Amino acid sequence: MTVRSAGILLWRRQAGDIEVLIAHMGGPFWARKDEAAWSIPKGEYDETEEPLVAALREWREELGVDLPVEVSALIALGELRQPSGKRLTVWAAEADLDPDKVVPGTFPLEWPPKSGRIVEFPEVDRVGWFALDAAHPLLVKGQRELLGRLRGVIA
Repeated sequence: MTVRSAGILLWRRQAGDIEVLIAHMGGPFWARKDEAAWSIPKGEYDETEEPLVAALREWREELGVDLPVEVSALIALGELRQPSGKRLTVWAAEADLDPDKVVPGTFPLEWPPKSGRIVEFPEVDRVGWFALDAAHPLLVKGQRELLGRLRGVIA
């Protein structure tokens, strides 16, 4: 069975550049990594949920804030096949968001491994705006194509 996820890539124009809002993944595995450790706000869904509904739900769960743009303003960037085989469906929108307003959701994880102790970690531990060229090495490899798709849509 194919695992599917959906997400939203927010972008803005800043001093003549295009910037995207991306999030550094939370939890102990990503704590000391920067390159290829950032993602768009996204999450998994099953066949009972529509991808756009899942993308909106995951935005709220991961960032703890409402999407700062009307759903009608979202532009489909299509679907990507991730290196893991997961299918990722993404929308983009032009809007601004203050990263300091983000209040990330949490997830439980046994930590340290095999300790029997369950710890809550933030879904994301940092959110920031990055120019497209700066965002490219930060994003996990399977999402980098989104930046080119975004350029094509807003050109």
